Amino acid sequence: MNNSASRAHVLDDGQPAVLVRLLGWLTLALMCAFFVNNILELGFGLTGPVHLGVYGIFALGTILGVVRSSHRTLRSEATLISDFNSFLVRGCFFAVLYVGIVDAGIAWLRVERLLPQLFNEELASALLRSGYIGPTIHFPLACLGFVTALFSRTLGFTWLALLIVLAELLIVISRFVFSYEQSLMGDLVRYWYAALFLFASAHTLLEEGHVRVDIFFASLDDRRKGIVNAYGTVFLGMVTTAAIFLICLWSKQSIVNSPVLNFEVSQTGTAGMYIKYQMAIFLLIFAITMQIQFVSYFFEGVADMRNESGKREVAPISH
Repeated sequence: MNNSASRAHVLDDGQPAVLVRLLGWLTLALMCAFFVNNILELGFGLTGPVHLGVYGIFALGTILGVVRSSHRTLRSEATLISDFNSFLVRGCFFAVLYVGIVDAGIAWLRVERLLPQLFNEELASALLRSGYIGPTIHFPLACLGFVTALFSRTLGFTWLALLIVLAELLIVISRFVFSYEQSLMGDLVRYWYAALFLFASAHTLLEEGHVRVDIFFASLDDRRKGIVNAYGTVFLGMVTTAAIFLICLWSKQSIVNSPVLNFEVSQTGTAGMYIKYQMAIFLLIFAITMQIQFVSYFFEGVADMRNESGKREVAPISH
């Protein structure tokens, strides 16, 4: 209790920075508005003035919110954003866990032609179509993943890595011992490995785990490190993720919109898992979680520039 109270006091101990907070929160608000407009355009055909209205609503709401909470400090905002991002990443990990297991099971039944024996004709036929499996099975499982994340505090990187090893082991045993192999086995490994690599990036940034060419950086004091982190985050990190958003969602034919709209599957067709469209979404999730963490990192960098108390200490990573 005393530690929590002390931490809360430290987080609120600093000079308010309305303009800096406004830049960070507007970045997140405009990102959300961009996604909402993408849904409105693809799902309802709404463009033009509607898009401008959405951007205006998000921007105005953000400005009012920041101004009305001008007492909040950069450390407290950075912690709030990082905590939300951790929940988002946890939800994604549980989602791919559930979807991977269930979809691999369906794919195996489909390959072994067991669907007609277990389900009625209508459902067995539906389970051959990705357009049915995506919204009817994958989406509820993804929602279940986020519900699970509300009650779990583990990010699941270690467990997902273990599952990848077990899936690879199953491939080796089934291939060389039983001479049995299906495309879905490789699909499951790629699916989980892509999730592990892309979803863990934001947490790695939080823990200072990304490779940094720090010939000069390591010798700087905390204030100068904060300057490098703050400006580098804005002009390198945030700009890069914004470019990924545009590439992923700019039109119906973009690399995320097109696979998702068609619930795209791999070239193996019914022999594999129906998760290729989700792997396109992984790139977008990577950019979203990195952008959120970049804003938190930006706030922390500016707080270091101002020599505010409450700096979060990160344990060094052993190699």
